[in-house]
Amino acid sequence: MKAYELQHKTGLDNVTRVDRADPKPGPGQVLIRTKAWSLNYRDLLVAKGGYGAPPPKGRIPLSDGVGEIVEVGAGVTRVQVGDRVAGCFMQAWIAGIVPPEAPMSALGGAIDGMLAEYVVLSEQGVVKVPAHLTDEEAACLPCAGVTAWNALVREGSVKAGDTVVCLGTGGVSMIALQFAKMHGARVIITSSSDEKLAQAKQLGADETINYRTRSDWDKAVVELTGGRGADIVVEVGGSGTLDKSIAAVRLGGYVALIGVLTGTGGQMNTAAVLRRHIRVQGIYVGSREMFEEMNRAIALHGMRLPIGRSFGFEEARAAYDHLDGATHTGKVTIRM
Repeated sequence: MKAYELQHKTGLDNVTRVDRADPKPGPGQVLIRTKAWSLNYRDLLVAKGGYGAPPPKGRIPLSDGVGEIVEVGAGVTRVQVGDRVAGCFMQAWIAGIVPPEAPMSALGGAIDGMLAEYVVLSEQGVVKVPAHLTDEEAACLPCAGVTAWNALVREGSVKAGDTVVCLGTGGVSMIALQFAKMHGARVIITSSSDEKLAQAKQLGADETINYRTRSDWDKAVVELTGGRGADIVVEVGGSGTLDKSIAAVRLGGYVALIGVLTGTGGQMNTAAVLRRHIRVQGIYVGSREMFEEMNRAIALHGMRLPIGRSFGFEEARAAYDHLDGATHTGKVTIRM
């Protein structure tokens, strides 16, 4: 089969097309013929060695992929041949609080990922995807989709009338925008591009802020909420934006800490968190149970996933470069 591996220590030159033997499912496993994939910022960090030690040579990258089950091993009962499924980001997180072994089951990092023609996964680590979505749309769900759902619905308990701020117009933020609107919330979204903000408006954003022309976007959020502040901020920037996110939420507000686009170091205004009774919650994707819950909501509402640009399988390295350029809106995907 055709596949991609990370073959060097660090850097995007890591991403190498190879031929590998076709895998076979063992007991309790399924063989998936993959059809589409999506990239996340995490995939850049893995390839660049941004998680400390580089991945072992030969690791298959990407956590997000969708395909059709073409063979099942002995004892499989959850799914069957012909089902269209996605892999769960952390294969060992089924439900409840994240177990300590879950991070060591993360696809495309701790274990082999999805960027191959055929992939073998445990039947416990796959989820059927909504029928109305294209393969590329469904491939956006395992990481970005579940992260946004966990941040807003599970941890954020978003409800009608809330004000939600989404930072930027990348995959998580644009999906979070749609989940917030699904629950009746008002959404403010930020970007450095008026063109991207216009696209966010088309997806339902109520207010937009260009942080190039309004660098004090946190104050703009407070102004747009009549001095109260937002109920929820979906924080994907990291250390470079966290203090402004804290300043943008109301007393007793909630900041979902998701991304590290501006870095992982730096200081946080802990006094503001304390005095204003703010909750800052780390979000590390989510469980299979959350994935299935999210899929029911997506199917019920006929929600579509925002794809910024699509690449062919042989163009996977170009897809990495495009994501690294940070000019995209929505998700960057790969198709077979």
